[in-house]
Formats: sequence, C-alpha cells, structure tokens
Amino acid sequence: MPTAREHDIVLLGATGFTGRLVAAHLGRRAPQPARLAMAGRNEDSLRQVAAALGREVAVVPADTGDTASMERLAASTRVLATTVGPYSRLGAGVVAACAAQGTDYLDLTGEPGFYDLTYLRHHDQACRSGARLVHACGFDSVPHDLGVQFTVEQLPEGAAIDVRGYLKVHGTVSGGTLASALEVMSAARGAAALAIARRLVEPAPPDRRVRPASHMVGKSHDTGNWAVPMPTIDALVVARSARLCRRYGPDFRYSPFLAVGTPSRAAAVAAGAAAMFAAAQVPVLRHKLQALRPPGTGPQEERRDRSWFSLRLYGEGGGRRALTEVTGGDPGYGETAKMLAESALCLAFDDLPSTAGQVTTASCMGPALRRRLQEVGIQFRTVEAL
Repeated sequence: MPTAREHDIVLLGATGFTGRLVAAHLGRRAPQPARLAMAGRNEDSLRQVAAALGREVAVVPADTGDTASMERLAASTRVLATTVGPYSRLGAGVVAACAAQGTDYLDLTGEPGFYDLTYLRHHDQACRSGARLVHACGFDSVPHDLGVQFTVEQLPEGAAIDVRGYLKVHGTVSGGTLASALEVMSAARGAAALAIARRLVEPAPPDRRVRPASHMVGKSHDTGNWAVPMPTIDALVVARSARLCRRYGPDFRYSPFLAVGTPSRAAAVAAGAAAMFAAAQVPVLRHKLQALRPPGTGPQEERRDRSWFSLRLYGEGGGRRALTEVTGGDPGYGETAKMLAESALCLAFDDLPSTAGQVTTASCMGPALRRRLQEVGIQFRTVEAL
C-alpha cells in the first residue's frame, strides 16, 4: 500500500445524492489526522460539500472521461472510492488508473459485466502494482458477501457448505441503482460473453469447487414461504470470495433469493422483472424509465428513516446448520453510504491481510469491516446454530 501520497481517501462523485451521504459519513467517522479529499467535475459544488463536513478536506476537480485526470487523481491517494455510475460507461478509466498506480479502488457497482471486464483487463496489473480492486461495496453486495462469510464461520471447517439467503427489503430504489439495473439489462448479451471469457482465464482453485447459484422459483423449505431467485451481482461476488478463501470448504454454493411470501406475489415480481427487462432493450423506453428517478436524486430523510432490510442466511455443512441475519436501515442510500465509507476507512487504516488484484469485501476486509459496520448500526447476528 503506497503511503507517500497527498491524500489517504479520495471520494469521487461527492456532489451526487449518495456521494453527499458518503462524504458526510467519512467526515464523521474518519480519524482527525486522516487526509480526505472530495473529487468531481464541479469545483463549486465540491467546495460546498467539503465545507459542510466541519473539518479540513481537500477539493480536487476531476473528470472520469479524462485519462490524464484520472491518473493524477489515482496517483494522489492511497484509496479512491467512486459513486459515479453506471460504471460500465463511467468507471473504466477510474479503475484502470487505480490498477496502474497501485491505488486501492472501491465502487458501488451492481453490474456483472463491469465486474468481469475489470477482472479481464486489470486484475493482473493490480496484482503487480499492489492495488486492491473492490467492487459492490454498498447494498450490492456487502450484506450478502459479509453475511455469507459470517454464516460460514458458524459451520465446521473442511466441510461442503450450502448457503441460501432470503432478502426482505422496504425502501426506495436509488436513481443510481435504477440506472445500473437498466444498464445491466440492456447489456445482458455482452455481459454473458464477458462471463464466459472470464471463466476461460480465471484459474479455478485446485482444492475446491464453487457451484452456480440455484435459480428455482417456489416455496422455500427453509422459510416455508415463496421466494424468487435474485439475478443480481451478489452470487457472483460471493462466489469470488469462495474462490479466494479456503474457509468456504471444498464444495461451496450460495443462492440468493427475494423473500416474497405468496405465489401470487412471486408471479407479480417475476412478471415485473420481465417487463422491465423487455423495456430496457428499447432505448426510448429505457430513457423514460430512467427519467422516473434520475441518477443523483433520492428521497427525503424522513422517508429514508422508514426504510429497512433484513437478510436471513441458512447454512448447512458438516452435519450442522446455522441461521444468521444481517439487518439495517435504508438500504439504497443511508446504509449503502455507510458501507462504502467504512470500506474506504477499513482499507486505509485497518490492519488487514495482504491481498491484491480484484478482491472482495469478505476476502480482503472480512471481520474488520464487519466490526466497523456493527459500530454504525448494521447488525450481524446468529439466530440459531445446530
């Protein structure tokens, strides 16, 4: 990790809705000697954000479309966290600069194609430079990634492990999340090709197997209620953690589901997702959907305060079972901001295992980040262990 840098943490995209929440959390939680900087295109707006933090914060004008700008920004800091998405369109230059400069990189992407493309283009270089490239450091996919790791820790070492996650959520989808979801759906064919390309070059662990997630729709034997498989980045991230961490056993599988309760609700969710996918293939419809909630916008604080999420994880292995739960408040904004900010602080200031390349929150931060999140109200608990 480079230390002779001007900044400890740079937040790129600090003037957006989620970016401002991340900035505020960093301002509250970063130790006073920490050298923070806010980066983005609008210097006046950046200064407003920095002034609101009540501490000394640098302001750095930067443009994600300018290669030289991104290289200078990455070279100036130890950790760079970005909220500027959709990442497949706006994030390529940022991650490339971090991989080249040996700078730790964090984002909020939920885009599997971008995740795979980063591995193909930058994993090897990041391994050489020492950069840690950590994607999906918000609600996508910290609760799943750290929650599964927490569940695995309750089960015997060396056993084959199967974990199923059931998510319940009450909240508002962020404009950035909607933009990423539409980007993922419109680029599904290209993302599938990138996934195949990655599987061809990513070395498989010689001592263990990581199986694909289950995509069965129906009544869960774990909960007794109906569940719909989640075609999100969560299973991909957890699978990457399982490949990097021996503790996940010789044969591992994780399947994430949305807990919906009834067959009629399951049918409605599936139909809604299918309709949105179809609309995302037509540019004019995609733009109309995005206009309903533009990136950088979000709900008032009172509405966020009423939002929450609960992820229950059922794990089996070695003749034992474990039920764990990850819970928190507003997933799309408040808790996502905490997750990204605490991930940046963890990389910058905590004593962590030596890792490099494309890693995950579980594989490079794990219990240290989990402790941080518990301190700010995101709970990990064991409900039952048999």
